[in-house]
Amino acid sequence: MNILLVCSAGMSTSLLVTKMEKAAEEQGKDYKIWAVPEAEAAKHISNADVVLIGPQMRFWRKDAEKIAQPQNIPVDVIDTVAYGMNDGTAVIEFAEKLVNKK
Repeated sequence: MNILLVCSAGMSTSLLVTKMEKAAEEQGKDYKIWAVPEAEAAKHISNADVVLIGPQMRFWRKDAEKIAQPQNIPVDVIDTVAYGMNDGTAVIEFAEKLVNKK
């Protein structure tokens, strides 16, 4: 699965990406997980199976959905607690639920 994280500058999610990669590896999952700033997100969405938005960017959700909708890529905002605690396992589970819904 390809999981794209979007935040305001692409920096605040870098630690979360690392935690998610570690959790995926521990679970034996071969996931590509990367983060980009909102300004570059449109170029990356088509390569993703799911788009997760940092809580501080929740206002951008509607724009992201418009970009992702033609390809039926799910978009949602990461839970504030999971994001703040850098809970890679919880965010991976969230991404998997979104992909399994579509």
